[in-house]
Amino acid sequence: MDLADCYFKVRRRTEEICAPLQTEDYVVQPTVDVSPPKWHIGHTTWFFETFILKPYFMGYQEFDPNYNYVFNSYYETVGTRVIRTDRGNLSRPTVLDIQRYRKYVDDAMENFLLCNPIGDDVRELLVLGFNHEEQHQELLMTDIKYILGNNPLFPVYSPTYVKPKAIASDSNEWVEMGEGVYEIGFTGEGFSFDNELNRHKVYLNEYSISPTLVTNAEYLEFINAGGYHDFRHWHAAGWDWVNTNKAEAPMYWHNIDGQWHQYTYHGLELLHLHDEVCHISYYEAYAYASWKGMRLSTEFEWEAAATRFSWGNRWEWTESAYLPYPGFAKAPGAIGEYNGKFMVGQKVLRGASEATPPDHSRITYRNFFQPELRWQFTGIRLAK
Repeated sequence: MDLADCYFKVRRRTEEICAPLQTEDYVVQPTVDVSPPKWHIGHTTWFFETFILKPYFMGYQEFDPNYNYVFNSYYETVGTRVIRTDRGNLSRPTVLDIQRYRKYVDDAMENFLLCNPIGDDVRELLVLGFNHEEQHQELLMTDIKYILGNNPLFPVYSPTYVKPKAIASDSNEWVEMGEGVYEIGFTGEGFSFDNELNRHKVYLNEYSISPTLVTNAEYLEFINAGGYHDFRHWHAAGWDWVNTNKAEAPMYWHNIDGQWHQYTYHGLELLHLHDEVCHISYYEAYAYASWKGMRLSTEFEWEAAATRFSWGNRWEWTESAYLPYPGFAKAPGAIGEYNGKFMVGQKVLRGASEATPPDHSRITYRNFFQPELRWQFTGIRLAK
């Protein structure tokens, strides 16, 4: 692996994602779960400065000591930080300041990678940094869509945006899985996050899982049948969520003059009925499955069957709580805060989406979000 080539490849992709943005787009934080794009740019730069350059590059001079407070996300080990809800209040540093910061760190990283022997410990941190930035590239795409999709003018992100080609299933026949013991978790060569370890055995009862995701047209049937007004299909917390938020449809759906539209990266368009439904909460996924007389799969059922259906078009809600695997151990120091501290109150997502960087996901990849969130590209795969 050419580390310098990998570094600049991942950094260029972040800049390509941001290329269509105007300066004003970089600074908006319309809700707590969305970070301004300029914060993503600063944070991914801070990661390499904090975990590579400062401890390992002799003579490196920190760009600005205040940036540790501004761009630290959640690492208690590294010090205090701006709270997440205040990221949109940071008119300073400016977008130009952050671009200068990024170039300063990129120049230092180039010198470091080309002029120093790289030990195994640093190599592992670098690969983690590459994957960390790819995670933020996905978040950038979802956050940009939320920022523009909540602008009353529904502006186009980029007229040249091309949605990655969806992977179609080879068959509509349900995948039948026999009862038995299955191995779950990452194994082999290559990178994985610590939450994918350790590989272990689980017992599964006989089950069936759909080879396809639920479409907009299918979900529209649930809406038209009064699904958002029938408490029988919802968890108590989900029913509270529906009533509190006056939910009537997935995020980005708009009923205009009796016709459903959806916000996309190309702006507001008529609903694409044959596309997989997207931007729904776990509560909505559960309610739809209940309405169909079915259920969501567990993450273990999903992984055991995933070689037998196409996946990667949407992150898929599972029925599994986000918990550690047997033998999970957090790494020492700040890196140990990466995943383990979030293993409570969240549901596991499996798969990938149109916003996921190429080659970033795998069958064992475990994403996770709170059950009420839906700004991520989330969909539904049924099981029974």
